[in-house]
Amino acid sequence: MTGPVYDAGALIGAESNDREVWKLHKAALARGVTPVVPATVLAQVVRGATTNANLRRLLKGCRVEPLDEADAEAVGVLLAAAGTSDIIDAHAVVRVLATGAAVLSGDRPDLERLAAGVNRTIHIIDV
Repeated sequence: MTGPVYDAGALIGAESNDREVWKLHKAALARGVTPVVPATVLAQVVRGATTNANLRRLLKGCRVEPLDEADAEAVGVLLAAAGTSDIIDAHAVVRVLATGAAVLSGDRPDLERLAAGVNRTIHIIDV
């Protein structure tokens, strides 16, 4: 079962040991759902050997979703509709729209703008 989508704010929160992020992550796992991390979000956050063990621990419970051809096209359409250019935010919104899941993010205004561009609303959990 698909769980919440994690945007950069969730990954940064996990890396800095944010209690709320870990509480939400553990609750998702306890319900038997697998959180989703768009690969573009992971690329935005990971900084090689300096990456914290907390982030690695979080990722073990997640499914990293690639930016495949279908998602790439959906991202492009979403960016055009919203008049924006942030591929990473758009990839997170595409995954949310595809699954109906909530997104954990610290970037509410940008995600809402992207969803509104295609006349949709999404559930955002601020972290």
